Amino acid sequence: MRNAFILTVSPEQEGERIDKYLSGALSDLSRSAAAKLLEQGNVTVCSKPAAKNYKCRAGDVISVLVPPPVPPEAKAENIPLDIVYEDHDLLVVNKPKGMVVHPAAGNYTGTLVNALLYHCGSSLSGINGVLRPGIVHRIDKDTSGLLIVAKNDRAHAGLARQIKEHSFERAYECVVHGNIKEDEFTVSLPIGRNPKDRKKMAVVYKNSKPAVTHVKVLKRYGSFTHLRCTLETGRTHQIRVHLSHIGHPIAGDEVYGPKKPVKGLNGQCLHAKHIGFVHPITGQWLSFESELPEYFTRFLSKLENGRL
Repeated sequence: MRNAFILTVSPEQEGERIDKYLSGALSDLSRSAAAKLLEQGNVTVCSKPAAKNYKCRAGDVISVLVPPPVPPEAKAENIPLDIVYEDHDLLVVNKPKGMVVHPAAGNYTGTLVNALLYHCGSSLSGINGVLRPGIVHRIDKDTSGLLIVAKNDRAHAGLARQIKEHSFERAYECVVHGNIKEDEFTVSLPIGRNPKDRKKMAVVYKNSKPAVTHVKVLKRYGSFTHLRCTLETGRTHQIRVHLSHIGHPIAGDEVYGPKKPVKGLNGQCLHAKHIGFVHPITGQWLSFESELPEYFTRFLSKLENGRL
């Protein structure tokens, strides 16, 4: 989305070159960036394109359009991958905790996409653009586990359709705060942006989407409970938000959990353990399970031995 600005020149600024005026009026705009906008025709004075050497007059109404930044293309990096399955159309990857799925502001290197570009070369679907090649669905940086990657657009479209139709199976294991009494239950509550903090998600009833999580208790540890959560929908942070909302946030969750998260987990104790889907090209049903990673089993061991 472009940013648009309307500025009016004051008598004190009369005679100032327009590129200098713009860099002073718009705090995030350098003089060279202002000159580039002028060259691109994104600056008008009284509805007419402005020249780079134009000198402002008092009362001039200046319109400025700042186009969105063009994202850099992700670069291939030789990062080891734990590949569970691979064929000509797709692969299933076991993502480690702490790895970002695709490049974004602050994380343009070291991501799963950087590793995939090295492993797969140009054979990744392009539906999601240059920063998300092959990415059909995501899991959070501090969530570990299984993720499916499409190698071509036909496979990508077929997998995305299954996710939309809720026929794509995804099950997670996690450890939450508190002792959950029910053995099995379903959380069916809509999720949207938190109106008080747009960086977070929340259970809200306006500007939200339906979200359904099926929960099964695997083991109780007094003040913690080990769960298996099966997704019917796949909203952003769905499991984390649902469990936090019912008073049982995931252990280690620094966003939706207690102010003092469990030490040593470095983020939520949440693992994408199972995925199942119809192969988008062959029509064969494929199902995969991932072993619990070391950070997860170490935490369970501490709970078993009463060391928390």
